[in-house]
Amino acid sequence: MLDIINNINDFLWTYIMIALLIGAAVWFTIATRGVQFRYFGEMWRLLARSGERHDGDSTHHSRVSSFQAFAVSVASRVGTGNLAGVATAIALGGPGSVFWMWVIALLGSANAFVESTLAQLFKVKGSHSFRGGPAYYIFKGIGSRAWAVTFAVLIIITFSLAFNSVQSNTIAIAVEPYGISPLITGIVLSVLTVACIWGGIRTISRVSEIVVPVMAILYVILAVVIVILNLHHFPAVIAMIVENAFGFESVMGGGVGMAVMMGVKRGLFSNEAGEGSTPNAAATAAVSHPVKQGLLQTFGVFVDTLLICTCTAFIILCSGVFADGSTGIALTQRALDSEIGSELGSLFVAIAIFFFAFSSIIANYYYGEANIQFITSRHWPVTLLKIASTAMVMVGALVSLDLVWALADVTMALMTLCNVAAILVLGRYALACLADYAVQRRQGIDPVYRRSTIPRIARMTDCWPL
Repeated sequence: MLDIINNINDFLWTYIMIALLIGAAVWFTIATRGVQFRYFGEMWRLLARSGERHDGDSTHHSRVSSFQAFAVSVASRVGTGNLAGVATAIALGGPGSVFWMWVIALLGSANAFVESTLAQLFKVKGSHSFRGGPAYYIFKGIGSRAWAVTFAVLIIITFSLAFNSVQSNTIAIAVEPYGISPLITGIVLSVLTVACIWGGIRTISRVSEIVVPVMAILYVILAVVIVILNLHHFPAVIAMIVENAFGFESVMGGGVGMAVMMGVKRGLFSNEAGEGSTPNAAATAAVSHPVKQGLLQTFGVFVDTLLICTCTAFIILCSGVFADGSTGIALTQRALDSEIGSELGSLFVAIAIFFFAFSSIIANYYYGEANIQFITSRHWPVTLLKIASTAMVMVGALVSLDLVWALADVTMALMTLCNVAAILVLGRYALACLADYAVQRRQGIDPVYRRSTIPRIARMTDCWPL
C-alpha cells in the first residue's frame, strides 16, 4: 500500500503541484508588484496593533482579535514540519532542499496574501466569531457548491485527520527515548486535545496566542546560539545549500530534482502557503480591512519558513550529522545532541515538538470544524469530528512514520490543487482590495473596507459595512 501511495505522490508532486504552486506564486508576485516585499514594514506595524479588535460595523461580531487569528494560523504552520519535516527534506533531498524551501516561502507568500485576503472578504457570521476560508470564497465568489464541498471534505481529511496523526506521531517518536510509550503519549494527547477543542475557536485562539510565541522565541534563541558557536562553519553551510540546490555538488546522491521536490513538499507542509488551510483562521479575525489580515498571514509564512525552518536547517547542517541515515525528528534530536549535549539537546527538542505539534493539533481541528459548519448547520457532525480527530491523534502515535507522511502528502496535494485553482479565478478581488488599501494608506487614514468598493460582489460580502 505504501508503494502505491508513494507512486501517487510522485506523480502529483513531480508533474502537477510544483508547477502549479510556483506558477501561481510568480503570477501573484507580479500582479501585486511584490506585495510580500513592498509591504514588509506594514506587516510589522499591523503585528504591533494586532491585539486590538476593530469596533466598526463590520467586525463587532467577532471575539477573535487579529493577533489571535494570526496565532492560530502560525500554530498550524509551526509544528512537525519545522522540526521533523525540515530534517526529512535534508535527509532525502540533501542540503539544497533548504534553498528551495526559501524560494517557495518568498514566492508562495504572495499566494498566502491572496487566499487570506479572500477569506476575510467573503467571511460569514458564526455563533461566536466569523467563519471563512476556501470553501466559503469558492461558493460565494465562484458560485460552485460542489467545488466548495469538495475542498471542505479534503481539508477535513487532510488537517483534522491526516495531519493530526502526523503531529502525534512525531511527538511519540520524540518522547519515546525517555521511556514514554507511544500508547501513553497517545492517551495523554487525546485527553488534552478533547480539553482544548471542546471550547471551539475561542479556547483554541487563547491557547495558541500564549504557546506559539513563547516556544518560537525560545527555539530561535537556541538556534542563534548554536550558529554563533559554529560561526566559522557558517559560510561553508551556506555554500553547501546553494551548491546542492543547483546540482553543482552531489550530496546524498539526491540530485537537484530531489532537492527541489523535497524542498517544495516539506516547505509547503510547513508554511501552508497556497494550501487553503490558514485562510480558515484568517477569516475569524476582527479587522477593518481584508488586506490587514492578508498581510499578517503573509508575515506568518516568513516566521515559519525563513525563521524557524531555517533555524532547524542550520542546527542540522552545522552539526554535520545529516548523512548518518537518521531522518525526521530523530535527526533533529541527534543534531542538537551533538551541539549542546546528549541529554539536554534531545530533551529540548522533545519539549519543543510537544508544544509546537500540540498547538498544531488543536488548530488543525478547527479547520475541520469550520468546514463541517460550511457543509451543514447540524451539530452532530461537529461532535463526530471531535471524536474522529481525537481518535486520529491516538492512532498517529502508534503507526509508522512513512505511512503517515505518505498519506498526508496525497491529501495535501489534492486540497492544494483545489485551492490554487480557486484563487487564480478569484485573485482579481484580492488585487482590488489591495489597491483600495493602498489608496487609503496614502491618504494617511486607517483603511476601512466597504462593500461598495467592489460592487459586483457587494451582496456576497455582507459582513462588511456599506
